[in-house]
Amino acid sequence: MRKIRLVEVKSELAAGTRGASLGIDAMKVASLGKKSNFFTRFEPVRVKTENSLLFEDPQYNFAKYGEGVYTVLGRVSDHIAELRSEELFPIVLAGDHSTAAGTICGIKKAHPNKRLGVVWIDAHADFHSPYTTPSGNMHGMPLAMVTGIDNEECEVNDVEEETEALWERIKEIGGNGAKINPSDVVFIGVRDTEKAEDHIMEKHGIRNFKTEEVHKKGVKAIAAEVLEVLKDCDQIYISFDVDSLDTSVSVGTGTPVPNGLFKDQAAELNIELIKDTRVCCWELVEVNPTLDAGNKMAENAFDILEATTESLIDNF
Repeated sequence: MRKIRLVEVKSELAAGTRGASLGIDAMKVASLGKKSNFFTRFEPVRVKTENSLLFEDPQYNFAKYGEGVYTVLGRVSDHIAELRSEELFPIVLAGDHSTAAGTICGIKKAHPNKRLGVVWIDAHADFHSPYTTPSGNMHGMPLAMVTGIDNEECEVNDVEEETEALWERIKEIGGNGAKINPSDVVFIGVRDTEKAEDHIMEKHGIRNFKTEEVHKKGVKAIAAEVLEVLKDCDQIYISFDVDSLDTSVSVGTGTPVPNGLFKDQAAELNIELIKDTRVCCWELVEVNPTLDAGNKMAENAFDILEATTESLIDNF
């Protein structure tokens, strides 16, 4: 059986709405309500954050709190690289989605010669760079960070030299150059994108299994197709953003989008995907209990977390 480590990253520097740093503790509260011993079963690794920077104004307009994001991503990368080098399976619970870049960098740092595929279950493509971002919030940039894509052909922002230098440093976390090929990214549920992201998806032929397709074909068929797209990858990382869920499930996340996955679909999807022996890490992000009523999103997210972990244990 794979030995699991929980990795807690309570960073919310890169989000546009405050509160994602509380998501992990909200899931712990949910687990108590369900009388679950989940959080006592696995040894935790807690990554130091830089959330105190939020009491100051952001330094860069198009990479808000970028220096702090850079620091946290480096820490995440180092922790994940160490765990993967020891053949441990990280289950990462994080605040905002930018930290996924650190996770990917750490996986690649531990095994630089293995081709890494990414399953991105999300309402958003998260392929912006400082040159294209409409908000400057870096939780919309992790896939650009790890693919090294600036997308300057879609540039809309006049990016300052200091921001450009920071962006170059971020792209080098965990080793020189791109960590993954954009063609080795598979989206599930992405439905809220800007033209710059659409350009990248079309240019690199990135497959997006939209919500309607999941409804029509069923979860098991979608999971099989996803894994077929990534058949040439040596390792697979799954990133589950709770805003992939429909707003009827909950609004307890920073950027909710209607017409998403239902809870049972999301649970079954993660349960099926994590059965693949190439999966080396699973991550859950963006639970924000300050935007919710009755801790609903945290409860739903915890149910998916627990079911996915049990699938991992049962199959290995």
